[in-house]
Amino acid sequence: MGTMIGLGQPVGHTYAEQAAKHGIHVAPSSVEQAFRRSYRRAPPLAFPGLAGRELQLAEMAWWGDRIRDSLGLCDGESIPQALVTALFQHYAQPSAWRVYADVPANLKRWHQRGLALAVVSNFDSRLPRLLDGLGLTPWLKAIVISSTSGAAKPDPAPFLHALQQLDLEPQHVWHVGDSPEDAAGATAAGVRHLSVRRP
Repeated sequence: MGTMIGLGQPVGHTYAEQAAKHGIHVAPSSVEQAFRRSYRRAPPLAFPGLAGRELQLAEMAWWGDRIRDSLGLCDGESIPQALVTALFQHYAQPSAWRVYADVPANLKRWHQRGLALAVVSNFDSRLPRLLDGLGLTPWLKAIVISSTSGAAKPDPAPFLHALQQLDLEPQHVWHVGDSPEDAAGATAAGVRHLSVRRP
């Protein structure tokens, strides 16, 4: 997110549109600001030991808290579960995202040169199907997500999981990312890091 793919439209617009369908009317700009604050302060999107339905419920609850914060609802106010489900399912669809123009050609080129490619993301179990729907998985050997690996960047654990799946030593790997968490996690795992800056 922010390195290979981005949102089709700002979070604030999507949240406001879906909320309006459930009788909650908010300004997209306010939602956007609140979402960014909530996301920065959120606990790690990581659930050690959970799998299957338990994992999905934990992921949805985590996002439900972000939705409540973003819509300006207090703890005593309830969000319709249908709204949480609608937003969760919306972002599971490839149509909600866009692949940055330079990404497919670079992945294809690196893959053809024999490089083993992996995604390490602070995201949830929707990501593998999402990347598949966006046409990116043919070039990927591994997809490591925080919600199932038990830790989120900047913890080095997800990077170490990726190294195991790629069967590579840290000194033979480069990581390309767009956030301070990417840089810190890669460095802690002994992996060299390159920062990409998207407009």
